[in-house]
Amino acid sequence: MKLLLVEDEPKLASFIQKGFANEGYDIEVAYDGRVGQSLLRQNSYALVILDVNLPYLNGLELCRLSRQLHPTVPVLLLTALDSLDDKVLGFEAGADDYLVKPFEFKELLLRTRVLTRRATEASAVRRVLRMADLELNLESKIVTRGGQRIELTTKEYALLEYLLLNRGKVISRVDIAEKVWELNFDTNTNVIDVYVSYLRKKLDKGYPIKLIHTVVGMGYVMREG
Repeated sequence: MKLLLVEDEPKLASFIQKGFANEGYDIEVAYDGRVGQSLLRQNSYALVILDVNLPYLNGLELCRLSRQLHPTVPVLLLTALDSLDDKVLGFEAGADDYLVKPFEFKELLLRTRVLTRRATEASAVRRVLRMADLELNLESKIVTRGGQRIELTTKEYALLEYLLLNRGKVISRVDIAEKVWELNFDTNTNVIDVYVSYLRKKLDKGYPIKLIHTVVGMGYVMREG
């Protein structure tokens, strides 16, 4: 189980790293917000532990980024700021838990176990993505609507998975280009619109409830009706 710790106090970072290593965890450490940002963009973790007051990018900014990049990965904030307002800011940024310094490592370990267990259980539930009578099985990669199997190309499947994981949210073409095609968006290409059109023909054509919708000037959203 791989964890990310972003903490600018070397002694505390070393203490936490050794504690988790002794418990069998693989933990990666960053000492400032910019390095933390880079690691979040490059890797996936079972849990992200963030100090709030960090050089360059603070923990709240990193928490928001983690939520964008890895919506199901839990985030734990570590901070000396213990007022109710500070905690509210942390939770509003997307944190799952909040631990005030100083703390006992045993408490951090217990909270880590709870958060990673919840995330694992939630991940198991999300093995099948559903909307109306549409189902996408994340393990078998099989897509059905109304019980009928729908054959998709690799890119069509990746696009549908990304849209379903972000159901109800308006997803821009830039986001789709970066997350599905893994490239910088070229405003002169219509490849994303073409693939959305392919999906519509396979998923929505002939069904009374349309699932893929265009939001003019903003992008696409999956919703019922």
